[in-house]
Amino acid sequence: MSVFAGIPVQAANASQACLAIYDQQLAQGLPLRARLALIDALSDASEQAWLACGRALVLRTELETALEVFAAATTRYPASADLTVGLAGLCWQMQRHAQAEALLRDWLSRHPDDIAASFLLVRLLREQGRMQAAAESMHQLFKHGPHDEDTVIQAVEMLDDYGRPQDATRICEAAFAAGSEDARLHAYAGMLGIQLGQFERVREHYDFALAHDAQAVEWNIPIGLSGLQRYRDASHADFALFRELLERSELSDNARTTTLFALGKAHDDIADYAQAVRFFSEANARAHAARNWPRKQWKRAVEARLAAPAYPWTLPAPADWTPVFIVGVPRSGTTLLAELLARHPQVCNRGELGWLQVMAQRLSLAPPSQRERFEEAAALYAAQLRQDDSNATWFVDKQPLNLLHVDLIMALWPNARIIHCQRDARDTALSLWSQSFHDRAHDYAYDFNDIATVIQGCRRLMAHWCELYPDSIRTVHYEALVAAPDAGMAALAEWLGLPAASVEPTQESRGISTASAWQARQPVHTRSAGRWRDYAPYLPALLRIPER
Repeated sequence: MSVFAGIPVQAANASQACLAIYDQQLAQGLPLRARLALIDALSDASEQAWLACGRALVLRTELETALEVFAAATTRYPASADLTVGLAGLCWQMQRHAQAEALLRDWLSRHPDDIAASFLLVRLLREQGRMQAAAESMHQLFKHGPHDEDTVIQAVEMLDDYGRPQDATRICEAAFAAGSEDARLHAYAGMLGIQLGQFERVREHYDFALAHDAQAVEWNIPIGLSGLQRYRDASHADFALFRELLERSELSDNARTTTLFALGKAHDDIADYAQAVRFFSEANARAHAARNWPRKQWKRAVEARLAAPAYPWTLPAPADWTPVFIVGVPRSGTTLLAELLARHPQVCNRGELGWLQVMAQRLSLAPPSQRERFEEAAALYAAQLRQDDSNATWFVDKQPLNLLHVDLIMALWPNARIIHCQRDARDTALSLWSQSFHDRAHDYAYDFNDIATVIQGCRRLMAHWCELYPDSIRTVHYEALVAAPDAGMAALAEWLGLPAASVEPTQESRGISTASAWQARQPVHTRSAGRWRDYAPYLPALLRIPER
């Protein structure tokens, strides 16, 4: 998109003329004079000309000059929202966070209903790990008059992405109280309700969405409904709903696939395994055909991790907090374990953060000798893990595939504790194969051969890490945990060094955004241990996966 998009022609021409004067001075090797000449040339220009000039300089990566232009522009046009937000955004880009925040807060004190400024402040606070402050800033926006549904949905999506489902729900409920009947918003409220364990309210929202918008069936509502309970028999209305949806010729491929998963789960609940396999098989075949999981790329990644040299240094361990990483093959009990741990008052579960994978990709381009890059990454991740809403000392990231980066974890935080969840491979494979995943990182889950490849790679990696860091890694077997949860958690707490304390029930305000949102809130049970045996007569592929 052109820097002059949306800028009147006259303003664009004026901006280009001023930049030409600036470039002439630069060509003569006079940068200071060039900046002064540019500001002088713009002195009588319109607000839009100043804006276009500042944007052009940013695109040219001449950030210091752009900062001078935006600062002068806001002095010339103090009532300009575009210039103020542009200056704040540039300060953020230049890592001048305090200045950016001060600019935005000052502007919002006078213009509290400015959507662009509010959203920019929320994003700025989020980058610093100040999620509670970000949520409070978002609520401030909605205290000052109603906003259109698209703005509400954007705010809800942001807060959900930031791990604040309770705050996102508050905004939804306020919109409903104000009279909103937008089916999309009800669908979002249903999704948030699943995370928060508000299952009865979820059904109300989903029923409303289905009744008021024909497209609602395309919004993953069937799979959401199937996860609200454990069905007792086939007389439940959801069975008929799912079958009726599958008869619709206009149903999209994706909606058909997820509805098949929903119907498979429903039949699994009532122990009709033959029918469950029928629907799961069709769902997985469709999902597998629509995706192309790179098996060779996964294998190469595992080999590269196994062959990676050790980091030549370790950063100092933080003195006042401990990162805890729960890793393992997905669907091996990581959510259950994280929820049980978080019942201790000194433990905060942040769910599945995506930051470590992003950091690892960025740091892979930096030589280990550039220690400062790793220090910056460690500080950024620590801000996202600790945030600004907890006095805990142990902070949990339960992203299972962080197991790919245990060496990086131990280099950045030598006091880190790695809890490796291990479950019977056939139960793990069946659980993966029974799920409809939104995250494309789990595209392997629709084929047993691909699942077996992931399980094998994870086993090799964990064996490697356990040899390198034996004192920092503890394996928890799912079957032992569900058979004796109190004993298992007591032993784990002792290993972690948790002080003696009375545990608390799971807090309903804490969101669970994984496929285990319903299961993890039920009393610990052993029904899922050895579940693969119910399916073995119908799924011979399961028997080709080694149990351990």
